[in-house]
Order: sequence, then structure tokens, then C-alpha cells
Amino acid sequence: MARCRTAALGGHVERCGGCDHARVAYNSCRNRHCPKCCASRQAAWLAREAAGLLPVEYHHVVFTLPAEVRPVGLLNPVAVYDALLGAAADAVRAVAADPRYLGAEVGLLLVLHTWGQTLSYHPHAHGIATGGGLAPDGRWRAGRPGFFLPVRVLGRVFRWRFLARLRGAFARGKLAGFADPAAFEGGAGVLGSRDWVVYSKPPLGGPDRVLKYRARYTHRVAIGNSRLVGFDGGRVTFTYTDYADAARARAMTLDGVEFLRRWVQHVLPRGFVKVRHVGLLANRHRDAKLAACRRQLSAAGVGPARCDPAPSRPDRCPVCGAAAWRVGDRFGPAAPAPGVGCRAVVRVDSS
Repeated sequence: MARCRTAALGGHVERCGGCDHARVAYNSCRNRHCPKCCASRQAAWLAREAAGLLPVEYHHVVFTLPAEVRPVGLLNPVAVYDALLGAAADAVRAVAADPRYLGAEVGLLLVLHTWGQTLSYHPHAHGIATGGGLAPDGRWRAGRPGFFLPVRVLGRVFRWRFLARLRGAFARGKLAGFADPAAFEGGAGVLGSRDWVVYSKPPLGGPDRVLKYRARYTHRVAIGNSRLVGFDGGRVTFTYTDYADAARARAMTLDGVEFLRRWVQHVLPRGFVKVRHVGLLANRHRDAKLAACRRQLSAAGVGPARCDPAPSRPDRCPVCGAAAWRVGDRFGPAAPAPGVGCRAVVRVDSS
């Protein structure tokens, strides 16, 4: 990532189709944690998820781990993150299937987040869930308008399922830092006696808006370049939103080493899947179940959903204003760019 979009990774020269102005486009590192990469993958992911939206109310639901679990997560990220996402999915499936609440299978998209606004370690899972689902008889069963599922019940089921998964990981010897079973059970017992926080409300601006917000963090982690506002050679300044003070925009300055320490906490283990599709959105039957939902909703007179894609910004030449670029010479890592001097422009808006 440190070499991303630099000569160390090579690149190519682009030339304007209008005036032949040349610029250098250095290669991306394509690391999923990089704040500059993967715009095209992100756009493809958003298009796929937007195509699966149903013309129903959607709800934004957040599952948060207690602070006492955070040290365990730092030592055992795979076990804790997998338990977090799995328990959140289990809770939504179980409560939604209960006839007392909805009695149907809903669609749920879960995305793992491990950070707060100041890059602190704060593992939680964001979900986007359909406000209704398919009943066992195959009919669409709509939820109550403006209400998803009772958050207290979700919190209890989430707590029970998470601790059950964590106990299973401990029994298999997959938890570092715990040698004494009695001590582990004592800590689990304390956590099991407390209420766990689950937040749920219909997303403001519709599901497409929340989906676009979530897409910003499916292929990058914790912070984007737009929030980095200063570096004096030793300290980094970045912006954040202070939700404890009416969501005011503020700036924080950290020593460079401390900034990197905070950021690197959020680099996920290799191969870990941080986006999960549950229920109607599960990949093995996604197309068939979404088609069944649309047939049911269409029969009830509900039209198709819309998710307008983000407007694309034409990449125009700074000299003549044309938007037609052609790829010229390619060069390898650390090689000089052919035919272009040091005033070449580095692109940072695509991957």
C-alpha cells in the first residue's frame, strides 16, 4: 500500500485524444485495505447489490460488541469477527422467523466494521434488512411500517449466539490468551448478564443511500484520503465526526506512529470475508428467492425498486477539456515514464 500509485509499481502513459497532452497513471496496489484503490470493484459491488433491491421498506441495523470483548478481538480477530457476523445473522434469522414478530425469512446484508471515527478499535456489524420476507407458505409477509424487529429481543439472541460461538472456539483451542477454562467462563458469564446494544431504524433517504454509504467501506478500511488534511513530516491531521456533540466536524492530530498503530488495527486477516449475505440474499438461492419476492410484490401492485447509480464525473483533459484518453506506453516498476517529464499527473480516481 505504501507503494500504491507510485513509480515503484509501474504504470502507463495516457494521452489526450484532443491535444495529445500526456500524463502518467501509476498502477494501484489493489489491496482491499488501501484508501486509494478498488474504485471499479466498489462500483461493481454496488451495482450488483442495487440490482437486488426490492420495492419495500429497508432497515439499517447495527450490532455492537461490548468493550470487554475488544481485547479478545485484537488477539483473535478471525474467531471474534466470525462470531460477530455469524451471531448477527443468526439473531435476525431467528427473530424474523418467529411468528410473534414476523414469521418470515428476510434478506440481510452484513458488513463488518472495526473502527470508530477517530480510528479507535470498535468492532461492530452494519446490516441492511428488508422490511418483510417470504413466509413458509411462499407468500410475501410485510413488516409493520417503520418497525423492523424488537431490538431488545435481537440483543438477547445476538448475545447468546455470540457467546455460544466464542465458547465453541475456546473448546477447539482457537482462542489465544485463555488458558484457564474457569477464568474464561467467568468472563463469559459477566458478559452474558448484561444487555448488548442493537440499533435499528429505517434508513434515512432510502435503502439506496445506505447501500452507497456501506459501499465506501467494502473495499477499503477505516479512513479515506478525503479525511486526511495535513502532514508535517511527523504528525497526521484528519477530520472526524463528533457524534457526541451534535455530529460536528472536528479535526484530530496524531503522531505518525500512533496514527499508523490505530489504522493497522483494522487490517483484516488474509482471506477473511467481511461482507455476508443472509436469508433471501444468500448466494446459493439469491436469484430464485428475489424473483419469488418480486412476483409476490408485483401481484400486490408494488412496483420495482430504483437505485440511481452515483453520477460519473468525466475525466477531462486539463489543457483542452476533452474527455477521450488513450493508453500509450507502459513501463515497469521503478522505470522512468517514457516521454513524460516530472510534471506528469497521477490519477487517483480509479483502479
